[in-house]
Amino acid sequence: MKKNILNLFTILAIGIMVIGCKKKAEEATTTEAEKVAEAQVNAAKYMADIEASTIEWQGFKPTGTHKGTINIETGALSMSGSTIESGTFLIDMSSIKDSESNAKLEGHLKSPDFFDVEKYPSAAFEITGLEAKDGKSMLSGNLTLKDAKNNVTFPVTVSENGDTVTLSSEVFTIDRSKWNVQYGSKSFFDNLGDKFINDDIELKIMITAKKS
Repeated sequence: MKKNILNLFTILAIGIMVIGCKKKAEEATTTEAEKVAEAQVNAAKYMADIEASTIEWQGFKPTGTHKGTINIETGALSMSGSTIESGTFLIDMSSIKDSESNAKLEGHLKSPDFFDVEKYPSAAFEITGLEAKDGKSMLSGNLTLKDAKNNVTFPVTVSENGDTVTLSSEVFTIDRSKWNVQYGSKSFFDNLGDKFINDDIELKIMITAKKS
């Protein structure tokens, strides 16, 4: 019996070490909103295929994680050759889904505690620039969420297949407190104990757009 208990604790310890060693996704560089990029007159326009585009999210708290998706509402990209010059996307905040179909959690995320979807049904992302840095393509844009707007920069991959362009991000995080999403945040409330929810939200964006 003692040996079995010892083995159990060993397995638990290894599991905790593995979880603790999980590399945290880098936070997107976040600054004040910037001037939105403008496309040249002869730039090609691509319209987002909302059925083939999505945003994956993951949130963290001491007792576990939640993850799910959010849908793109509308969007467009302008390109010169293979270079993205500008783009604007609306995000349907009412489409927030939990991967385990937890209706209570989905309702809470849509409530004023979090994203207040009734008052702010859409979020927006407007491209402000794309540049190469350290061997990666870094996309910058103004993210409007609730009543706040900040510029975020994160790594992306752009691929073309005929008249279709796919824009995929690496997994990155944003600090929700910078967009006034306050519930369970240590940035706004003291004495939460282990009832807090991490400010970091992991995101992964995949946009497919077709030439119009």
